[in-house]
Amino acid sequence: MEGMMKLEIKKNIQKEEDKNLSFRVFDLNTDNLETYLQPHKKDHFFILVIESGKIRIHIEEKVHLLTAGKISVIFPEQVHCLSNPSADLKGKIILFEEILFCSDILKNELSTYNVNLSTQLNCTMLSLEDFKQSLYTIDIIQEIYTKPSLIKKEQARFHIKIFLLGLIESVHGLHPILHMETADKPIYVRFKKLLNQHYKQERTVQYYAGKLAVTAKKLNTVTKKHCGETAIQAIHNRILIEIKRQLLFSDLTHKEIAFDLGFNSPSALNKFVKAKLKETPTELQQELAQKYIG
Repeated sequence: MEGMMKLEIKKNIQKEEDKNLSFRVFDLNTDNLETYLQPHKKDHFFILVIESGKIRIHIEEKVHLLTAGKISVIFPEQVHCLSNPSADLKGKIILFEEILFCSDILKNELSTYNVNLSTQLNCTMLSLEDFKQSLYTIDIIQEIYTKPSLIKKEQARFHIKIFLLGLIESVHGLHPILHMETADKPIYVRFKKLLNQHYKQERTVQYYAGKLAVTAKKLNTVTKKHCGETAIQAIHNRILIEIKRQLLFSDLTHKEIAFDLGFNSPSALNKFVKAKLKETPTELQQELAQKYIG
């Protein structure tokens, strides 16, 4: 997919005040959907709230059907597009910059929640009561967006934070393991963060165990408990996620992907994919493209 769009919030100017705003709120209608029907990335967060009707959202290699009451949060850099909107589709689109709203929410206050959060929030469903409350909050944000002032902009930031916290709490309840305040959960959270930072260069259990000051056996026990896979499986799965992402959404050659991900040759990449998925990178690329576009 050469030349894939990357949408920037600063270029999304609907009115003069938008030049000084770090968020946008729109009604979900045909005009506002047009931009999102082709695969693209964003430099900001994108929230889709469905009040009625249905629409499909393709997020990397996964497809979710969004129906009334469902909410999808797309993180910056996640490749996605929308398709098959129904005639009765109604809802809201919220855009906001990462730096203002999430540096404190996700990195500090909610660090223990921040395990695979970007995929867990791709498709969520609140209780009817919580969904109504969310719509009320979004209406307030949209009203501020329509007629912003210096003080109201701060109020919008506050309301978006409340909205996000509600969504994250709903995910928290749907994933019992994240609710368990066990002594070793911080080890798992730190492991996942280290893995996201170093998976291209470091792929041994011993490396991560050393960084966490635990034995390899202890790390395996912790990862098995919290995500149902061993540490080496978690490492390999993280690499596979990136292989799929690059095969589908970058214009890099297999050789370039191999070296970017720390393999010493394209044949090493080929061998890794074949061992894990029983198919070659080329076959995987074709399968993913068909699944995504289909």
